[in-house]
Amino acid sequence: MRHPDVSDPGAMTKRGWWLVVLNLLLPGSAQIVAGNRRLGRFGLRATLLAWFLVIVGIGLALFARPTLLWLTVGAGWLSGVVLTIVQVLLVGYVILWIVLTIDTLRLVRLVRIPGLSKFAVPLVALLLLGLVGTGTAYAASYVGSARSAISSIFGNSGPSLPADDGYYNILLLGADSGEGRDSMRFDSISVVSVNAETGAVTITGIPRDMPNFPFAEDSPMRDPDVVGYDYRNYFEGHSDSTCGWGAGINQLTNAVQVCRSDEGAGIYPDAVAQGSNPEVEATKDAAEGILGIKIRYYVFIDMKGFADVVDALGGVKITVTERLPKGGPPPGSGAHDVDSWAIGWIEPGEQIMDGDTAQWYARSRYTTSDFDRMLRQRQLQEAILAQFTPQVVLTRFNEVAAAGTALVSTDLPQDKLPEFFELLTKAKDQPVKTIELTPDNGVAETDPDYEYVHQLIQDALYPPEPTATPTP
Repeated sequence: MRHPDVSDPGAMTKRGWWLVVLNLLLPGSAQIVAGNRRLGRFGLRATLLAWFLVIVGIGLALFARPTLLWLTVGAGWLSGVVLTIVQVLLVGYVILWIVLTIDTLRLVRLVRIPGLSKFAVPLVALLLLGLVGTGTAYAASYVGSARSAISSIFGNSGPSLPADDGYYNILLLGADSGEGRDSMRFDSISVVSVNAETGAVTITGIPRDMPNFPFAEDSPMRDPDVVGYDYRNYFEGHSDSTCGWGAGINQLTNAVQVCRSDEGAGIYPDAVAQGSNPEVEATKDAAEGILGIKIRYYVFIDMKGFADVVDALGGVKITVTERLPKGGPPPGSGAHDVDSWAIGWIEPGEQIMDGDTAQWYARSRYTTSDFDRMLRQRQLQEAILAQFTPQVVLTRFNEVAAAGTALVSTDLPQDKLPEFFELLTKAKDQPVKTIELTPDNGVAETDPDYEYVHQLIQDALYPPEPTATPTP
């Protein structure tokens, strides 16, 4: 191999193919047997190190997944360092492989190879380099996207807290922060309760106009000395026309913003530093009072980025039961004569919705009710969860990560991600339980019985264990 008989075309052809195979299977070995041994040793050591790290990663994924997740996503700044090192190593190995492949083609001595092999050998070598190198380069870009997304979404979070009575209760908010909105009113309000052992998920939908709600017992919103005036006079069934825009829970954000010059910072002074804001914290306290459970975290979904996530996932499968218009009437014109302002229609039947259609499906409310819209939003949540399969995420990772950073803000702490990932894995194997606080479930629209709501939630989260029938 090192000193070939250049006058033997057959031997030179065989030698050329062997060098290409060695460069593919064990980069660096071609240089050791036929070229610069120093370069070969460096390439071989890098290859063995890469194989070792891959084997360690596979071993951790199979036998110690919590440790792998902690290192890559749950260890704060250390996770960023680990992912950066992995990305640099992957990029460096791609560059090294390119150098080794070019040097291998030099060692082949193409001018001494006859016939078609003179063209086939370099063509095959470059194709193999393209396949393997492109895969490694994509892996490096995935790592970079993951690092960027984790840093952007979870870079500023609240304290890490244990589950409450066996559940992680997370406030899920949806709204449109786009141009033309006079303020950020939450169009979708629900609470996701995740069983801290089984991963079972219960989603409770709260009507955005639910009135006369109580705040949590320990909420600063109950203290007139902190608030400056008594919010309860307005939001808990009384009348105070000087504050807020309406008695519904989704108007609470306006009251916090509009009724105080500090936009609520004096009520929730630590909110911004912990990845939240006063409007969200006030809505958390209201949801706690409505449901009777402790809510530690929130996730806000911006409808501007919602469509991008659906498109990044390749669409979502939805069965539409009624024809719905896209768009809305001009301000002040009312909702009559739909055909004059609808920019399109969502037709009944099963379909794969793109992002734009899914967005209108979640928001449309002019030929239907808010309660129906809540059911459609829950349907979309379940469809998106089902679409988050390993195959989809791996094949569309960069798109999903990029869309996610524009879509989500949260105060979930980064060190909780490994635990939540494990719970999400368990949750995918179980049906999602849904509760809608609507008249169909015995919750009055104008004067809800919150003691009844508390009991409804307790029965859903802590169903009584069946008792054995006594033997006669």
